[in-house]
Amino acid sequence: MPSSKDKAIAPAVSSAGSRDFSKSRLLKPKAHRLIPGGSHTYAKGDDQFPEQAPGFIVRGKGCHAWDLDGNEFIEYGMGLRAVTLGHAFEPIVDAAYQQMQLGTNFSRPAKIEVDLAEAFLEIIEGADMVKFAKNGSDATTAAVKLARAYTGRDLIAICGDQPFFSTDDWFIGSMEINAGIPQAVINMTLKFRYNDIENLRELFDQYPDQISCVVMEAEAATPPAPGYLKAVKVLCEERGALLVFDEMITGFRWHLGGAQKFHGVVPHMSAFGKAMGNGFAISALAGKREIMRLGGLDHDRKRVFLLSTTHGAETHALAASLETIRVYRERSVVEFLWKQGERLRSLVNRSITENQLEGYFELMGRPCNLVFRTLDQDHNPSQGFRTLFMQELIRRGVIAPSFVVSFSHGDEDIERTAEAVHEAHIIYRKALDEGIEKYLEGRPVRPVNRRYS
Repeated sequence: MPSSKDKAIAPAVSSAGSRDFSKSRLLKPKAHRLIPGGSHTYAKGDDQFPEQAPGFIVRGKGCHAWDLDGNEFIEYGMGLRAVTLGHAFEPIVDAAYQQMQLGTNFSRPAKIEVDLAEAFLEIIEGADMVKFAKNGSDATTAAVKLARAYTGRDLIAICGDQPFFSTDDWFIGSMEINAGIPQAVINMTLKFRYNDIENLRELFDQYPDQISCVVMEAEAATPPAPGYLKAVKVLCEERGALLVFDEMITGFRWHLGGAQKFHGVVPHMSAFGKAMGNGFAISALAGKREIMRLGGLDHDRKRVFLLSTTHGAETHALAASLETIRVYRERSVVEFLWKQGERLRSLVNRSITENQLEGYFELMGRPCNLVFRTLDQDHNPSQGFRTLFMQELIRRGVIAPSFVVSFSHGDEDIERTAEAVHEAHIIYRKALDEGIEKYLEGRPVRPVNRRYS
């Protein structure tokens, strides 16, 4: 459990009321003038949050964040699930700082590259080699490239029920936001349904000897049906394709060894990132030696330009990841995430019952990765009610695009969040009964994956 050094001691969640966001509002036009969309990450954009929301964060400590106007919030899903230990978590900051003083980038590999490779492969069973990069898209795209080279095939099958795998053309072409992607590239990515092994089998039948790999999360909001993941791997091997698990979210949450360890299914390759550096930019592609070696020097096949980036092995990010692994091992971080998530889920479910919101507000996912689903009077998914719920939480000092906890979410933070949720649910119930327009301030949020702005 985090010590008092590692997390902020917060005042009680503020009672509902208007908050001053005047400084944020003044800065927004400048941000949009200088940055397309006003943000470098779509999920952080203005269209993803209520109009009454903090526009810019200036600092964080533990699971608390302070905005440009000085408002303090308990935060969830920090850094798009990347900050799993907590903001400014001292052991990680200290490790990165100590390494920075020794230099961050050289003309030859640094010893710490080998140190982290060894430590990482110790926790990822079934992986023999690893390459580090800066973000998840680097790793998943490298996996696709390697699978194509290894199998001699061009097509890729992705799980269409899962939201995001890469910023590169092979995936973006499959989304609604696919302007600028050649149709020929779009045609090379196929989709299958999660938990439907026959649907994937039909895809292999329709494109015999053409699919190089299957890319999927082992689990997202819906758990795998008994035997499903093993059946996917068997099918891939029967048809000569590789199985790639995207562990960006599940890694360092479901289990230190990833969802593959949790479910007992070892893929041919897997991509990690996010939590493995507690917010520092680092990702990893790990896999079987016979596949990964094609990106190296000890083979006689055509070389694969696997991963070679200027900043892929910045030493301070590697040091942060090494320390993250140490903290996870010594302080039972994953167990804590599950325990606190379960505590929050129990309290939120109690509020759902007390406010008669069954069928209108739902929690989904494992306790270590809770997300919520909002529905309208007709039980249809509703962006308007999502916006209203987030709006009311923000008024009470909680930023929650999800309920994904961190190692810094102590009991007091969970209790205060539950109080805010209960009060927000009261408003939610009133909006169902009286009309949302009476309570929602401004426009509703919009899905990132849409064709037009």
